[in-house]
Amino acid sequence: MRWPALLLLALAAPLTAQPRLVTDLSQSRIDISYRFAGAELLIFGAIQYPGGRAPADPPGIAVVLRGPVEPLTIRQKERVAGIWVNTQALRFESAPGFYAVATTKPVRDLLDERNAAIHEIGLKHLQLSPATAADPETTTRFQDGLLNLRIRQNLYQEHPLGVQVTDNVLYRARITIPSAVPVGNYRVEIHLIDDGQVRAHSSAPVIIDKSGFERELFVLAHKRPLLYGLMAVALAVGLGWLAGTVTRRWTG
Repeated sequence: MRWPALLLLALAAPLTAQPRLVTDLSQSRIDISYRFAGAELLIFGAIQYPGGRAPADPPGIAVVLRGPVEPLTIRQKERVAGIWVNTQALRFESAPGFYAVATTKPVRDLLDERNAAIHEIGLKHLQLSPATAADPETTTRFQDGLLNLRIRQNLYQEHPLGVQVTDNVLYRARITIPSAVPVGNYRVEIHLIDDGQVRAHSSAPVIIDKSGFERELFVLAHKRPLLYGLMAVALAVGLGWLAGTVTRRWTG
């Protein structure tokens, strides 16, 4: 770990009006292969205070990892005449495929509603941008359904007390990446919070992508979908023929 260097850097900070965050990651790229069972991302760094003097009170810090953002339609099913059918749907324009937040305290104890919403800190403050016209009650119901679904999938996470601070200067947080995480470009955002407001922030990019044979299939499916479809059909037919041949041999 680079804790000693970060601590010296923080203590040697120049005299400035506001504190400054220095951030690093355990890895800036996560590769997904057929053996991928999840990963853990370590976010750590130091706070540079004006004059190099740390305050007596522990700082408030929120660490957010999110991405990739894409449109998403949520459908509600109801039982009609004994059959489950889609009865309502709501489209969201900016739902992140993955979102995790770790904080030194529960979000409600760090920020007021307005500032938490501005910086989208906390699941209830995500700006999902509903695109379908609906009354507020329906919109809230669908938003809650989306949040609950992705929480169960471990794709949306909240970790109160998930950030550890040492000597009021060094900070670190660990975020678990599930095996079903979507590929794409991610961003880590770190916010220094004092008196209910964000006083400083920093960010760093993270790439989550497939590797090896899985990446070749992924690229083929997205860039040449017709060829990918024909190959999938040919593979299915070939496997079916092989299974039929083996069955006839053992039964005949």
